[in-house]
Amino acid sequence: MKSLMVLVAVIAGLLGVPAAASAAPELSLPAPGGPFPIGLRTMHLTDQRRADPWVPEKRRELMVDVWYPAVPLGRAPLYMSPAESAAAIAGRKLDLPPDTLSKVRVHSRENAPSLPGRRPLVLLSPGAGNNRITLTSVAEHLAAQGFVVAGIDHAYEAWATEFPDGLRQCVACGRSDDPWPAAIANRAIDTTFVVDTLLKDRRWSIDATKIGMAGHSAGGSATATAMAADRRIKAGVNVDGPFFGSTSLDRPFLLLTSPTGEKYYRPSWNETWPRLTGPKEQDLVEDSGHSSVTDAAILVDQLGLRPHLPPTEIENQYGSIDSWKALDFFRDRLTAFFKQWSAR
Repeated sequence: MKSLMVLVAVIAGLLGVPAAASAAPELSLPAPGGPFPIGLRTMHLTDQRRADPWVPEKRRELMVDVWYPAVPLGRAPLYMSPAESAAAIAGRKLDLPPDTLSKVRVHSRENAPSLPGRRPLVLLSPGAGNNRITLTSVAEHLAAQGFVVAGIDHAYEAWATEFPDGLRQCVACGRSDDPWPAAIANRAIDTTFVVDTLLKDRRWSIDATKIGMAGHSAGGSATATAMAADRRIKAGVNVDGPFFGSTSLDRPFLLLTSPTGEKYYRPSWNETWPRLTGPKEQDLVEDSGHSSVTDAAILVDQLGLRPHLPPTEIENQYGSIDSWKALDFFRDRLTAFFKQWSAR
């Protein structure tokens, strides 16, 4: 399936070839723009009502990162766990120390106390093969603007994601059939479970009337499906993901596309667009790649990998746009959209 090839290629794009040198450069994400310091809590959630669709003998488990306005106390969290970093580097045969990707500089404080105030919520769903980590720059920027942001890891749909009992690989990515329509429907159930859990958690005072959602690629697909299933989600953003099924929505929706997405997903967008009857907008981000919204392009450039990647992969995943400029655009665009439609 063409879409699956595009959805999982970001992992290869970030960590697909040997680095030019064994010395690890200093890696950092762009500083968020906003008045609030940021906290980060990582949650391991289990939905006891559901079997996992990929491993039915297990209950459905999720890893969730929550970024939020916080008192600036505590240490900086790791970008990846050491085990995730080592697995990624070994699996892609990178000539880098195993802990390189755990040392990426971020701008939040681990388990910092929340600042007082009732907050809007934004849910983030990553692309197929990716985990929640890849949307850290977007999440930190939104949190610095006053949002509580929940990045959801959908178990067995990402490579080398660490759970309390160890690393879990992408079962869905290795299926010979097309697992993604069912996966997207299941992500909608994951999302409702996360919303229910967060609204009950007293560590954050979330306004249940001010909830938005955004996703990249398969996560963008899941955003539309989750909105159709859960009317508490007031507005959504799909960044370069296809639509699955006969989605219909009457709430604000933004579709941000790349030339790569236009090539693969335009038929699904055209077919679904008339059924989106609320305020809606499409915006082609010229010269961008499928993964320009993620941290991947920034890290590829800091690692010096761009000259070593195949030109077609550079074009498809990162385009010719400056990676910092692209990320600034996506962060500002999502912030403005959610302030307009879900946080007011």
